[in-house]
Amino acid sequence: MTEKLRSVAIDGPSGAGKSTIAKAAAARCGFLYVDTGAIYRTVGLAARRAEADPHSADDVAALLPGLDIRFDYGPDGTQRMFLNGEDVSGPIRTPEASMYASAVSAIPAVRAFLLDMQRDTARTQSVIMDGRDIGTVVLPQAGLKIFLTASLQARAARRLAELAAKGDKSALAEVTADMARRDEQDSHRAAAPLKAAEDAVILDTSDMTLEESIDAVCALIAERFGGEAGR
Repeated sequence: MTEKLRSVAIDGPSGAGKSTIAKAAAARCGFLYVDTGAIYRTVGLAARRAEADPHSADDVAALLPGLDIRFDYGPDGTQRMFLNGEDVSGPIRTPEASMYASAVSAIPAVRAFLLDMQRDTARTQSVIMDGRDIGTVVLPQAGLKIFLTASLQARAARRLAELAAKGDKSALAEVTADMARRDEQDSHRAAAPLKAAEDAVILDTSDMTLEESIDAVCALIAERFGGEAGR
């Protein structure tokens, strides 16, 4: 008997907590977690290392044939990104990498280059996939679509705390400005702009703790799939 696969698409702006919440919800509900933002960050890192203009479609497209991008999972379930055989899971998490990712993700050739990689995973396993166009482009037939958001102030404070924990001394004003710029880029890009799918559930976590946010997502999954979630 063929296993019935389930898919959950979680979209939302930078700093909304998509990755943390999606990963925890996947572990709790029995899904494989796929962080698509990390995949775009890997392309962005490749562009930065090649000193390519991340806003130039021609420059970035020229790099793609030479990129071997894949992801795997560590013993703790953490998604690890590999660029031409190198584990770049750490280098892709800087604010600069975030801006490069936003720029290259606006390039249609990049989105086409990575689309099959993302869809292929959902064809073989039940997944929770997060990003900015999962419910609208990557998995338009997902069984559950969630648009996870929070106020700019809440998102910036959370990102600042994450960076501080890693020893980064960025100021709140700097983090807020970077996030506002990324919101603008992601929402107005020509290719797959950030927006909620028409049938997405809007979940605002501005006033929620992390645990409350995870509980809310798991409740939506249970309501949609019942006891069959992830299996």
